[in-house]
Amino acid sequence: MAMLQVQRSAIIIAALAAVASAQPAGKGSGSGGGDGVVIDVSGTKGGKYPIALPTAPENDQVAKEISQIESFDLNLAGPFKVLDPAGFLADLKAEGTSIDAQKWKDVGAYGVIKYKASSDQIDFKLYEVSKGTKPTLEKSYKRSGSDTRTIVHKWCNEVVKYYTGEAGFFGSKIVFTAKGKGKSAIMAMDFDGNNAYSVSNNSSTNILPSFSPTGGQVAYTSFMRSNPDLYIAPAGGGRPKKISGQKGMNTGAAWSPDGSKLALTLSKDGNPEIYIINAGDGSIVKRLTNNRYIDTSPAWSPDGSQIAYVSDQNGGPQIFVMSASGGKATQVSFNGNYNTTPVWSPKAGKKIIAYTTRDGGNYDIVTLDIDSKTMTRITQSEGSNEEPAFSPNGRAIAFARTSGGGGAGIYIANADGTSKGVKVYSGSTTGVDWGPAPKD
Repeated sequence: MAMLQVQRSAIIIAALAAVASAQPAGKGSGSGGGDGVVIDVSGTKGGKYPIALPTAPENDQVAKEISQIESFDLNLAGPFKVLDPAGFLADLKAEGTSIDAQKWKDVGAYGVIKYKASSDQIDFKLYEVSKGTKPTLEKSYKRSGSDTRTIVHKWCNEVVKYYTGEAGFFGSKIVFTAKGKGKSAIMAMDFDGNNAYSVSNNSSTNILPSFSPTGGQVAYTSFMRSNPDLYIAPAGGGRPKKISGQKGMNTGAAWSPDGSKLALTLSKDGNPEIYIINAGDGSIVKRLTNNRYIDTSPAWSPDGSQIAYVSDQNGGPQIFVMSASGGKATQVSFNGNYNTTPVWSPKAGKKIIAYTTRDGGNYDIVTLDIDSKTMTRITQSEGSNEEPAFSPNGRAIAFARTSGGGGAGIYIANADGTSKGVKVYSGSTTGVDWGPAPKD
């Protein structure tokens, strides 16, 4: 009987892999603080702030690395348009770490970043061209050879915070399922694809990872003891602790914003339902759904008051939202008959979810503003894309591409739908989740 239950659970998980969640502007230049972009981009194409990132005149390997990381970060940040260096008119050697403001105005730059790297330090300067030749932001960082990438991420976070008042996400981590032959592993990596490592250290099937709010732990489902049980492991890897071993499914766990609870799908009574359990000992706090339908993929709203989830109660899988204390659920997705894997934007004051939608034969990522009903496409005509996860500041979305342009892997795109996905990891993946912002 127990084996039949395991087989039934495995069939449900396989059939609904896309359903079980990974659990996953105003104006005024340089003021910082407040909500939304506070840089003045009036008159610019697409509302992006044109910023120039010239390579230091030394043009050595370190200089090239700094420029490459700056460009990658700020292209992903959301509000910036990184200008093509081929069009720069300034004499970079003569300028050094200063600027000839008119030369940068002539190429359409609103901002310019200069830097100087030595063996033990990197100095950065940000100029706003309209303010002349005095830097509006300066930072110096001690350097010890191999930490260039970390330093540049910190600097780019400062630039994002200066212009938007929000913390940047550079230096954060992404966790995901890497699929292999007959098994799958929980992996973590830097947001840009560097320093990937295994969180789960077993030869079984491990799926649906979810970062704790602090980023110190990862919850995931593993078949290492035959049943799909829920485990919590240190985010850096290490011995996992079984937190929920109910008969049948223990899947799709999502942490509450305060880290004290987990919402997940349990099928202990024969039907997949949404429950809330204690994150410390796995004890059941509350059962949220109680029906004959398949309910999966719970996701907490940023304030912890609501839970989005997937149910097939009206036919194909759709996104529903209910109070985290229980009660009536409301369907919020209506585009087509197949919508799964919801995740909430962390932006305060917003009620936006990203999810996977089926479009013809492919799957795409969309966002939905629940209040205004505005839907934004994040991917289109780029193969099949699933399992979205918001960056810590809500300005970017990571997702798994299973086929199509660029090949399988993990991609990141702007959350406003204004960019194509940038590939950060190659391989067969699913179950993407994005960890918290890095600590200063």
